Amino acid sequence: MSNAALITGASSGIGMEFARVHAGKGGDVILTARRTETLEALKAELETEFGIKAHVFAHDLASADGAEALYHDVKSAGLEVNVLINNAGFGGVGSHVDRPLENEQEMIDLNIKALVTLTHKFAADMVASGKGRILNVGSTAGFMPGPQQAVYFATKAFVNSFSQAIDQELRSKGVTCTVLAPGYVETEFGARSKMEGTPLARNGATARSVAIFGYNAMRAGELVAMNDPKLRFGVNWLIPLLPRRVVLKMTQKMQTPKKI
Repeated sequence: MSNAALITGASSGIGMEFARVHAGKGGDVILTARRTETLEALKAELETEFGIKAHVFAHDLASADGAEALYHDVKSAGLEVNVLINNAGFGGVGSHVDRPLENEQEMIDLNIKALVTLTHKFAADMVASGKGRILNVGSTAGFMPGPQQAVYFATKAFVNSFSQAIDQELRSKGVTCTVLAPGYVETEFGARSKMEGTPLARNGATARSVAIFGYNAMRAGELVAMNDPKLRFGVNWLIPLLPRRVVLKMTQKMQTPKKI
């Protein structure tokens, strides 16, 4: 298989658009998410429109052995992953102590544990072959604390830090790791995270534009990619200079739905 990309969370939003972008470049795709029917529909679309080969492996990556099972399936099928796009993830608005603990733990398992497992396994294969590209979907949320989404912001801080360290470790071995750090994106994420109606959810970017931006950054071997110039300026130059309490209050306000 030539230039194959494994894309997690490929059944909707940015993940689905990543699949379309890569297939549009002539690359084969390995699609994974929980929704088999949606993945099969995407497979048919991509194979018909672009003439590439798409493979579907439905898994719940938040489960205890989900990432391990996915790796096993990919290897058993004799597939080589040249591009790994760790896109799967979710958030959830609300005070940490008011949210169900199992939801918070599931978020950690998907946003961090699955991403680390897949990176570890597929990056080792890439190093052995001497080449590969990894794109981890982080967030501008990873550059600040996030009251009302404490666990989500913390998981994305991990992704941002982890990805940059991995790039430094592997770049000399022919493997790069890019972290995509978008702001709010108009996808199913907003509904699942219950962010609709919050100030943060205004004027979100489209999934398509973010996928194209992130994919191009990965191909160029960039380290950190932020699609929004205003957020990039704020994260890099304003937030680091503000008092912590100001940042905390500002972030909490942005994620609190306005009362009607």
